[in-house]
Amino acid sequence: MSEVTELEIEKALENYSIPLVSINIPIGDVVQSILLENGSVNVTIVLGFPAASIIQKLHDDMVELLSNVPGINSVTVDISCDVLSAKSQRDIRSMDNVKNIIAVASGKGGVGKSTTAVNLALALAAEGAQVGLLDADIYGPSQQMMLGVGASQRPQQEGQQYLLPIEAHGLKTMSMGYLVTDKTPMVWRGPMAGGALTQLLTQTWWGDLDYLIIDMPPGTGDIQLTLTQKVELAGAVIVTTPQDIALLDAQKGIEMFNKVEVPVLGVVENMAIHICSECGHQEHIFGAGGGDRIAEEYHVPLLGSLPLSLAIRQDVDAGLPTVVKVPNGVEAALYGGIARSMGAQLSQQTDATVMPNITMQDD
Repeated sequence: MSEVTELEIEKALENYSIPLVSINIPIGDVVQSILLENGSVNVTIVLGFPAASIIQKLHDDMVELLSNVPGINSVTVDISCDVLSAKSQRDIRSMDNVKNIIAVASGKGGVGKSTTAVNLALALAAEGAQVGLLDADIYGPSQQMMLGVGASQRPQQEGQQYLLPIEAHGLKTMSMGYLVTDKTPMVWRGPMAGGALTQLLTQTWWGDLDYLIIDMPPGTGDIQLTLTQKVELAGAVIVTTPQDIALLDAQKGIEMFNKVEVPVLGVVENMAIHICSECGHQEHIFGAGGGDRIAEEYHVPLLGSLPLSLAIRQDVDAGLPTVVKVPNGVEAALYGGIARSMGAQLSQQTDATVMPNITMQDD
């Protein structure tokens, strides 16, 4: 039998894409090296985003794929994840030790943005990333309750300058809710709120993070603009419902991020469908296909669709978000898919794409 060639390996790989993410990433983009020797092939794959839940499937697929190449009698596949740092805005300083800052935003309230943000952060952590979560809603912080952090718990100080984040369910978190009581209204003008957000963001000792998820307040006002001017955002995720009025506001959010040169990583369609718990009947209460339409109009991915689920609401109200409470459930799997797809989309914004190094050795 003739020795396998480089061309045959390349042909075997060229039509395979990373599984279980919503964007197309050819395997060749993440293959770091291929070593051929006497019919044995060793492939090293480095994913630029966290994907612990799909590594086994990717491994098995690669072994099967390459085992079918004539002349290959042994296949070894090594897979690891190394989250890349994406760069987007020019002339804005980065935060030390935080690779990627991602805004989770919506044009209007009531679309489930905060619930999406906390479950997205937890899903990234479940995939193997180091994740922080900042509640940027100065006037109406909600993450403290969603994470089950006690009302009396306060951040510790590091020296005279920094606050230490409160850890909850594996996340490093900070919120105005940790600093005031629920009976203390924030009667502040926009610049004061923007200044408070800047302090929470830059004077928290986050440590080493792959992702800092920022749960933005709804709208496109002072706080949003302050954030885009103070730190380098790697990207934004827009949360909407299929309802026409929500889509109009989501468009405003996308336009705002486009104007300040923050890439929109994709759209999350929340409350897309209701499934009756009694009979299983499915109904599009807020309309159908809205997420697809806005994603297509702005040429961004639809990262995923989530159901209108009583359990999701009950979980965050109880301080145990769905990804933590039911990690093997259907809804947690949906959040996991959105997290992987967002990370994959972000990894494509770097200049760190590695072309495979193919080496053939003879005795």
